[in-house]
Amino acid sequence: MNDSQNLHVIVGLGSSGYSSARYLVQQGIPVAITDSRQNPPNLTEFKKTFPNIPASLGKLDETWLAKAAKIVISPGVSLQEPAISQQLLRGIPVIGDIELFAHATHAPVIAITGTNAKSTVTTLVGKMAAAANLQVQVGGNLGVPALELLTTPPPDLFVLELSSFQLETTYSLAPKVAAILNITPDHMDRYATLQDYSDAKQRIYLQAEVAVCNRDDLATECREPVKNKWYFTLNEPRENEFGLLKKKGEIFLAFENQTLMPVRELPVLGRHYQANALASLAIGYGYGLPMQAMLQTLKQFKGLAHRCQLVRERHGVVWYNDSKGTNVGATLAAIDGLGPEIKGKLLLIAGGVGKNADFSPLIPAIEKYVKIVILMGEAAPILADVIGDRVEIRFAKNMEEAIGVADALAKSTDSVLLSPACASYDMFNNFEHRGEVFTQMVQEL
Repeated sequence: MNDSQNLHVIVGLGSSGYSSARYLVQQGIPVAITDSRQNPPNLTEFKKTFPNIPASLGKLDETWLAKAAKIVISPGVSLQEPAISQQLLRGIPVIGDIELFAHATHAPVIAITGTNAKSTVTTLVGKMAAAANLQVQVGGNLGVPALELLTTPPPDLFVLELSSFQLETTYSLAPKVAAILNITPDHMDRYATLQDYSDAKQRIYLQAEVAVCNRDDLATECREPVKNKWYFTLNEPRENEFGLLKKKGEIFLAFENQTLMPVRELPVLGRHYQANALASLAIGYGYGLPMQAMLQTLKQFKGLAHRCQLVRERHGVVWYNDSKGTNVGATLAAIDGLGPEIKGKLLLIAGGVGKNADFSPLIPAIEKYVKIVILMGEAAPILADVIGDRVEIRFAKNMEEAIGVADALAKSTDSVLLSPACASYDMFNNFEHRGEVFTQMVQEL
């Protein structure tokens, strides 16, 4: 490999690493790839497209990293990784794809993060902008990597979902609007403390013009000097807030003291989804999107796949796929969201890879809304310990067995909710695969 002056070494050949490589090659910047995996996901396609780019696989190549002008790290690789932290100490800049993106465009950006609901809210805001006749590109941590959204001419607006991992290596993004939707413990296998995780999320507000925060979650409060702040809450809204107002026995989405639309017109059930709708309104309003276009979008959007998605009703039992519930906060939101809306009780299918999570926050919601918990995967015994004898527990070897148990035990008016509170990779490729298997098996009952 040539000792090139401006060598960018890309760490990790996942989708963001591959998109970074493509972008840097287009810019004429010398690139090398290193990945701790012998056979990373995009390797075959990468070798075909870029036969001349050197790739060092099987472990991170410390010789290359030491020669780099910049290290472009994938979100999946921790900055605490010894090979990386060593270069940081030597003063070599370590950045991610979002930092490259920030330097590549001057078009306005709405940036959205949070432990849960960020994909739904990012999608909603993108649809709201499109309904307002803006040329909009949506992606980032969700769907298309940010660098692949760059077009000539640039769009009117980028709406980006950003993860805490991406924010750790982002310094120059200056969003028009930045939002943290919520913060609950997640990725505790990667962060030493919840404060470290929260601090990574807070980086989204750096250099933002407008901040949108969740009034019901103090950890989302913007600590940066911004031009304007807007809030959303599931309580009655105060000044500068979107929230819920009750008038004549009906509940409305509202801004300050004015009602906007009745919640019954939202196509998705549950308080967690009402929070998503209010967050989207606050973000869109902060950017200046017209209210009419935003409300129209809310009336039409039926939610994303694998997020409290209605699968079917059979013999009076309704089945929901919330495979995206990969952490405790997401599953808590799903139980609290659906629990009050259904006539009977929930049967919860949970378990998978626990990521060192503390499952105890689930207990009050489980006691209130769940009658049986069906556990599978690596974390099943840990979850069973935490739940104890508060509700009935059943164990299942696999998804098929879990569905069979739920089908046998659910009574008419009950609902079955797959919301694992865990990652999926002990039994499935990813949360989408898990949700697809569940959906197909439920359809076939």
